[in-house]
Amino acid sequence: MFVRALLATTLLAASAAVPTATAATTACSTPGDVLNLANWKLQLPVDDPNQSGTQVLEISQPRLAGYELNPWFIDQPNCNGVRFRNAVNGVTTPNTTYARSELREMRNGSGASWSSTSGVHTMIIDQAITHRPNTKPQVVAGQIHNGNDMATFRLDGSSLYVTDENNTRYKLVDGNYTLGKRFQAKFVVSNGSIKAYYNNMLQATIPKSFTGGYFKAGVYTQANCTNSSPCETSNYGETIVYNLTVTHS
Repeated sequence: MFVRALLATTLLAASAAVPTATAATTACSTPGDVLNLANWKLQLPVDDPNQSGTQVLEISQPRLAGYELNPWFIDQPNCNGVRFRNAVNGVTTPNTTYARSELREMRNGSGASWSSTSGVHTMIIDQAITHRPNTKPQVVAGQIHNGNDMATFRLDGSSLYVTDENNTRYKLVDGNYTLGKRFQAKFVVSNGSIKAYYNNMLQATIPKSFTGGYFKAGVYTQANCTNSSPCETSNYGETIVYNLTVTHS
Protein backbone atom coordinates (compact mmCIF):
# COMPACT_ATOMS: atom_id res chain seq x y z
CA MET A 1 0.00 0.00 0.00
CA PHE A 2 2.83 2.37 0.89
CA VAL A 3 4.62 1.65 -2.41
CA ARG A 4 1.41 2.19 -4.38
CA ALA A 5 0.75 5.52 -2.65
CA LEU A 6 4.35 6.61 -3.21
CA LEU A 7 4.09 5.75 -6.90
CA ALA A 8 0.87 7.72 -7.27
CA THR A 9 2.42 10.74 -5.56
CA THR A 10 5.47 10.57 -7.83
CA LEU A 11 3.34 10.38 -10.99
CA LEU A 12 1.21 13.32 -9.84
CA ALA A 13 4.27 15.46 -9.18
CA ALA A 14 5.78 14.55 -12.56
CA SER A 15 2.59 15.46 -14.41
CA ALA A 16 2.41 18.79 -12.59
CA ALA A 17 5.96 19.58 -13.69
CA VAL A 18 5.09 19.23 -17.39
CA PRO A 19 4.01 22.63 -18.81
CA THR A 20 0.60 22.72 -20.42
CA ALA A 21 0.53 23.83 -24.05
CA THR A 22 -1.16 27.21 -24.47
CA ALA A 23 -2.35 29.05 -27.55
CA ALA A 24 -0.09 31.80 -28.84
CA THR A 25 -1.18 35.18 -27.54
CA THR A 26 0.51 37.17 -30.28
CA ALA A 27 0.14 36.69 -34.03
CA CYS A 28 2.81 39.22 -35.00
CA SER A 29 6.16 40.33 -33.72
CA THR A 30 7.13 43.16 -36.10
CA PRO A 31 5.34 45.51 -38.54
CA GLY A 32 6.42 43.25 -41.39
CA ASP A 33 4.03 40.64 -40.03
CA VAL A 34 1.14 43.11 -40.43
CA LEU A 35 1.93 45.01 -43.65
CA ASN A 36 3.50 43.82 -46.89
CA LEU A 37 6.75 45.80 -46.83
CA ALA A 38 8.45 44.01 -49.74
CA ASN A 39 8.61 47.12 -51.94
CA TRP A 40 9.27 49.78 -49.34
CA LYS A 41 12.11 51.54 -47.54
CA LEU A 42 11.60 53.09 -44.10
CA GLN A 43 12.75 56.57 -43.10
CA LEU A 44 12.79 57.31 -39.37
CA PRO A 45 13.19 60.58 -37.38
CA VAL A 46 16.31 59.36 -35.56
CA ASP A 47 20.02 59.59 -36.27
CA ASP A 48 21.73 56.72 -38.06
CA PRO A 49 24.57 55.69 -35.72
CA ASN A 50 26.49 54.11 -38.60
CA GLN A 51 26.77 57.34 -40.61
CA SER A 52 29.02 60.32 -39.98
CA GLY A 53 27.23 63.49 -38.98
CA THR A 54 23.49 63.57 -38.38
CA GLN A 55 21.56 61.56 -40.93
CA VAL A 56 18.10 60.03 -40.98
CA LEU A 57 18.01 56.32 -40.21
CA GLU A 58 16.85 54.39 -43.27
CA ILE A 59 15.94 50.71 -43.17
CA SER A 60 15.74 48.78 -46.43
CA GLN A 61 14.88 45.22 -47.33
CA PRO A 62 15.65 42.54 -46.33
CA ARG A 63 16.30 44.10 -42.90
CA LEU A 64 12.95 45.92 -42.93
CA ALA A 65 11.02 42.63 -43.00
CA GLY A 66 11.82 41.98 -39.33
CA TYR A 67 12.48 45.51 -38.09
CA GLU A 68 10.76 47.69 -35.50
CA LEU A 69 11.77 50.68 -33.39
CA ASN A 70 9.59 51.68 -30.47
CA PRO A 71 7.88 54.17 -30.38
CA TRP A 72 8.45 55.32 -33.97
CA PHE A 73 7.56 52.19 -35.96
CA ILE A 74 5.85 49.30 -34.22
CA ASP A 75 2.95 46.89 -34.66
CA GLN A 76 -0.20 47.36 -32.61
CA PRO A 77 -0.80 45.04 -29.62
CA ASN A 78 -3.72 43.36 -31.42
CA CYS A 79 -1.68 42.98 -34.63
CA ASN A 80 -4.23 44.79 -36.80
CA GLY A 81 -2.09 47.82 -37.67
CA VAL A 82 1.30 49.54 -37.57
CA ARG A 83 2.01 52.73 -35.66
CA PHE A 84 4.09 55.48 -37.29
CA ARG A 85 5.17 58.27 -34.93
CA ASN A 86 7.33 61.32 -35.47
CA ALA A 87 8.26 64.02 -32.97
CA VAL A 88 8.84 67.71 -33.71
CA ASN A 89 12.50 67.37 -32.67
CA GLY A 90 13.18 64.47 -35.05
CA VAL A 91 16.06 64.22 -37.51
CA THR A 92 15.11 65.48 -40.98
CA THR A 93 15.99 64.32 -44.46
CA PRO A 94 18.08 66.68 -46.64
CA ASN A 95 16.33 69.82 -47.90
CA THR A 96 13.36 69.41 -45.52
CA THR A 97 12.42 71.23 -42.32
CA TYR A 98 10.14 68.52 -40.91
CA ALA A 99 10.95 64.99 -39.82
CA ARG A 100 9.05 61.86 -40.77
CA SER A 101 8.34 58.24 -39.96
CA GLU A 102 7.46 57.10 -43.44
CA LEU A 103 7.69 54.34 -46.00
CA ARG A 104 9.16 55.23 -49.38
CA GLU A 105 8.17 53.13 -52.38
CA MET A 106 10.89 50.95 -53.90
CA ARG A 107 11.11 48.71 -56.95
CA ASN A 108 13.66 45.92 -57.45
CA GLY A 109 15.81 47.28 -54.63
CA SER A 110 15.96 50.83 -55.99
CA GLY A 111 13.75 53.87 -55.54
CA ALA A 112 10.53 53.55 -57.53
CA SER A 113 10.28 56.05 -60.38
CA TRP A 114 7.25 56.14 -62.64
CA SER A 115 5.46 58.56 -64.96
CA SER A 116 2.00 60.05 -64.51
CA THR A 117 1.45 59.77 -68.28
CA SER A 118 2.29 56.08 -68.64
CA GLY A 119 0.45 53.21 -66.97
CA VAL A 120 -1.87 53.25 -63.95
CA HIS A 121 -0.38 53.70 -60.49
CA THR A 122 -2.54 53.15 -57.40
CA MET A 123 -1.97 53.39 -53.67
CA ILE A 124 -4.62 52.59 -51.06
CA ILE A 125 -4.00 53.30 -47.36
CA ASP A 126 -6.44 52.12 -44.71
CA GLN A 127 -5.45 54.30 -41.77
CA ALA A 128 -6.26 56.61 -38.89
CA ILE A 129 -4.49 59.76 -37.72
CA THR A 130 -4.17 59.39 -33.97
CA HIS A 131 -2.10 62.38 -32.79
CA ARG A 132 -1.22 65.91 -33.92
CA PRO A 133 1.65 68.16 -32.81
CA ASN A 134 0.95 71.16 -30.58
CA THR A 135 0.55 74.75 -31.86
CA LYS A 136 0.78 73.69 -35.51
CA PRO A 137 -1.51 70.64 -35.56
CA GLN A 138 -0.69 69.47 -39.07
CA VAL A 139 0.10 65.96 -40.29
CA VAL A 140 0.57 64.46 -43.76
CA ALA A 141 -0.65 60.86 -44.06
CA GLY A 142 0.00 59.63 -47.61
CA GLN A 143 1.92 61.24 -50.46
CA ILE A 144 2.69 61.18 -54.15
CA HIS A 145 6.21 62.45 -54.68
CA ASN A 146 8.68 63.08 -57.47
CA GLY A 147 11.14 65.11 -55.43
CA ASN A 148 8.29 67.51 -54.66
CA ASP A 149 4.94 66.88 -52.99
CA MET A 150 2.64 66.27 -55.96
CA ALA A 151 -0.39 65.49 -53.80
CA THR A 152 -1.02 64.44 -50.20
CA PHE A 153 -3.69 63.76 -47.62
CA ARG A 154 -3.05 66.45 -45.00
CA LEU A 155 -4.76 67.06 -41.67
CA ASP A 156 -4.85 70.68 -40.49
CA GLY A 157 -6.49 70.82 -37.07
CA SER A 158 -9.77 68.99 -37.60
CA SER A 159 -9.87 69.57 -41.37
CA LEU A 160 -8.58 66.90 -43.74
CA TYR A 161 -7.52 68.05 -47.19
CA VAL A 162 -6.16 66.74 -50.46
CA THR A 163 -3.28 69.01 -51.43
CA ASP A 164 -1.95 70.06 -54.83
CA GLU A 165 1.77 70.80 -54.46
CA ASN A 166 1.98 74.08 -52.51
CA ASN A 167 -1.79 74.45 -52.30
CA THR A 168 -2.23 72.73 -48.93
CA ARG A 169 -6.01 73.28 -48.88
CA TYR A 170 -6.82 72.26 -52.42
CA LYS A 171 -9.85 70.09 -51.57
CA LEU A 172 -11.52 69.66 -48.19
CA VAL A 173 -12.55 66.02 -47.78
CA ASP A 174 -13.54 66.00 -44.09
CA GLY A 175 -14.23 69.21 -42.17
CA ASN A 176 -14.74 67.48 -38.84
CA TYR A 177 -12.04 64.85 -38.60
CA THR A 178 -11.63 63.39 -35.12
CA LEU A 179 -8.41 61.70 -34.06
CA GLY A 180 -8.61 57.95 -34.42
CA LYS A 181 -11.26 57.99 -37.17
CA ARG A 182 -10.37 55.22 -39.60
CA PHE A 183 -10.52 56.11 -43.30
CA GLN A 184 -9.31 54.99 -46.69
CA ALA A 185 -7.05 57.28 -48.68
CA LYS A 186 -6.61 56.34 -52.33
CA PHE A 187 -4.55 57.82 -55.16
CA VAL A 188 -4.88 56.72 -58.78
CA VAL A 189 -2.38 58.25 -61.21
CA SER A 190 -2.87 57.82 -64.96
CA ASN A 191 -3.24 59.77 -68.22
CA GLY A 192 -1.52 62.82 -66.79
CA SER A 193 -3.76 63.25 -63.77
CA ILE A 194 -4.08 62.35 -60.09
CA LYS A 195 -7.42 61.14 -58.79
CA ALA A 196 -7.83 61.29 -55.01
CA TYR A 197 -10.51 59.24 -53.24
CA TYR A 198 -11.68 59.46 -49.64
CA ASN A 199 -13.52 56.36 -48.45
CA ASN A 200 -13.95 55.28 -52.08
CA MET A 201 -15.54 58.57 -53.12
CA LEU A 202 -13.72 60.64 -55.75
CA GLN A 203 -12.77 63.98 -54.22
CA ALA A 204 -10.40 65.58 -56.71
CA THR A 205 -8.93 65.14 -60.16
CA ILE A 206 -5.68 67.06 -60.47
CA PRO A 207 -4.05 67.46 -63.91
CA LYS A 208 -0.40 66.63 -63.35
CA SER A 209 2.33 65.59 -65.76
CA PHE A 210 5.50 64.34 -64.08
CA THR A 211 8.17 61.65 -64.08
CA GLY A 212 10.12 60.15 -61.22
CA GLY A 213 6.97 59.43 -59.24
CA TYR A 214 6.73 57.31 -56.10
CA PHE A 215 4.36 56.80 -53.18
CA LYS A 216 4.93 57.44 -49.47
CA ALA A 217 2.90 56.26 -46.47
CA GLY A 218 3.17 56.80 -42.72
CA VAL A 219 3.37 60.14 -40.95
CA TYR A 220 5.10 63.35 -42.05
CA THR A 221 4.58 65.77 -39.15
CA GLN A 222 4.25 69.37 -40.38
CA ALA A 223 5.83 71.00 -37.32
CA ASN A 224 9.23 71.39 -35.72
CA CYS A 225 10.87 73.04 -32.71
CA THR A 226 10.68 76.51 -34.28
CA ASN A 227 6.88 76.53 -34.45
CA SER A 228 5.68 73.94 -31.94
CA SER A 229 6.44 73.37 -28.27
CA PRO A 230 7.60 71.66 -26.22
CA CYS A 231 10.63 70.66 -28.27
CA GLU A 232 10.42 67.10 -26.98
CA THR A 233 9.52 63.60 -28.09
CA SER A 234 6.20 63.99 -26.25
CA ASN A 235 5.12 66.43 -28.98
CA TYR A 236 4.46 64.39 -32.13
CA GLY A 237 2.29 63.36 -35.03
CA GLU A 238 1.09 59.78 -35.37
CA THR A 239 -0.85 57.46 -37.65
CA ILE A 240 -1.97 53.86 -37.50
CA VAL A 241 -1.84 52.08 -40.87
CA TYR A 242 -4.10 49.03 -40.99
CA ASN A 243 -3.52 48.07 -44.61
CA LEU A 244 -1.38 49.37 -47.46
CA THR A 245 -1.41 48.30 -51.10
CA VAL A 246 0.29 49.63 -54.21
CA THR A 247 -0.30 48.40 -57.75
CA HIS A 248 1.09 49.35 -61.14
CA SER A 249 -0.36 48.34 -64.49
